[in-house]
Amino acid sequence: MNKIGLITYHFPHLKTEQVLQHLVKMPDNNYKFFALPYKERKERAVLFPHRPNQIDAVAPEVMADKHKIPYIKCKDDTDIDNSCDLYLILGAGIISSKAIVGKKIINCHPGIIPACRGLDAFKWAIYNMQPLGITLHYIDEKVDAGEIISIVDTNVYQTDSVSTLARRHYENEINCLVNFMEHINNPVNPYKDIEKFESRMRMPIEKEKELARTFEKYIIKYGQ
Repeated sequence: MNKIGLITYHFPHLKTEQVLQHLVKMPDNNYKFFALPYKERKERAVLFPHRPNQIDAVAPEVMADKHKIPYIKCKDDTDIDNSCDLYLILGAGIISSKAIVGKKIINCHPGIIPACRGLDAFKWAIYNMQPLGITLHYIDEKVDAGEIISIVDTNVYQTDSVSTLARRHYENEINCLVNFMEHINNPVNPYKDIEKFESRMRMPIEKEKELARTFEKYIIKYGQ
């Protein structure tokens, strides 16, 4: 039986809630929460939110108590001990190099690495006419650059709107995290030769305004 460390925020977090609802139904693993401090971020103006509101969720300590999962409130990421076989990032900022040492930590990135690294990967993929997918990978000191486990395409349909595609892409991310062990045992990566790009920051509002026009072309290119 594997011992899995669940890295999240000490704060209500939707992705954590959604993933845990599936993990607790899997009897093959034991879980342990490592809850990091949550830093309030300044709200950004966006034309469309491509992910659900993440703080509209149940607090992780409440779920831990219900499901009898040990819960460690961390002062920072160096409090994440080496007691687990694997660690899943459900919610966190950049993990420090000190915290990574001696651990196999899995991240789920909502873009195809190394073509679409960094923030707002969903929007940048559409803007740059790149394929859309989720990358499950081990983390290292570089952002979104660790060893790839699997890359799973997000289906694009001719009748998609930006919002329906964003929802499906987010659901793909949740599914990849829930099924992390299946991907470890049966890795898939159809993009081994994809072109590498530098990590990107949040998409400026000016570029977001161009997405509607870009999206029409994107659907023509990738829609099934």
